[in-house]
Amino acid sequence: MNGANLSAVKDTGAGSAALAKAAVIGKRPPALSRFFQKYNILPSILFFVFWELFSRLNETAKFFNPNFLPAPTVLLSEGWELAKTGIITDSLISSTIRIALGFVIGSAAAVGLGVIMSKFKTVERWFSPILNLVGPIPTLALLPLFIIWFGIGEFPKVLLIAWTTFIPVLVYTLDGFKSVPSTLIRSALSLGATERQIFTRVMLPSAIPNFLVGAQVSLGLSFSALIVSEMMGAKSGLGYIIVDARNYLKITNMFIAIILIGLEYSLFSYLLKLVERRVMAWRKGGLRDAIEK
Repeated sequence: MNGANLSAVKDTGAGSAALAKAAVIGKRPPALSRFFQKYNILPSILFFVFWELFSRLNETAKFFNPNFLPAPTVLLSEGWELAKTGIITDSLISSTIRIALGFVIGSAAAVGLGVIMSKFKTVERWFSPILNLVGPIPTLALLPLFIIWFGIGEFPKVLLIAWTTFIPVLVYTLDGFKSVPSTLIRSALSLGATERQIFTRVMLPSAIPNFLVGAQVSLGLSFSALIVSEMMGAKSGLGYIIVDARNYLKITNMFIAIILIGLEYSLFSYLLKLVERRVMAWRKGGLRDAIEK
């Protein structure tokens, strides 16, 4: 091969590499598209857009009283005025502290009892009928008793949230410990693992996915318990805003509190998903991971 042909081959190779690089860059989605793909907030934005359009249409067509469904822009304006009074900040802080304390206490107690019940069959035999008896009792039915027993302070509210969190997390965690393959435990024993190592290296990692599912399930129930507890005997919190708005027929304040509840739940759910991604980074499965892209 002479020098001219060699030079032509090099130029062709360089040109192909440049074209391939340009194609890859061309396929990369724009920054805004990547942002929406990462945080998945486009459905929420569209929800509020349709809400705004329907509310404005209702103001003209009068399908029903427009005051019953204010537009999001109206809520934003009223919310800003309400925030200036400090009520929203105080309520968000109070509700966040209550839900965080109750959720952590309930989850920790559920994991502890789940470990004991999975290890000792006698404990499970005695506790299971009791949990099946009291577990289905609604939160609203327990709240009056908690207020009578413990007063109207912070303790009954946190305790109610912890109890609501406790049952689902316990059920899922116990199922996670029971579903550990016996072959993994026998293999660890044959390699000389101690009982503590089997628990920390085999059983706990296998039960973590179930625990995280239980935490996600109980999170929504915990927020329900939070709002119910703040509707009775509270002087602050998002539930208190709803009750106060009901008493004085402040419908905009009701919607503001409802939206804030949804936003706070979304934040807690997102934090749980971040924990799941970090702890369960090794796990892959499902249709999306089976199909090569």
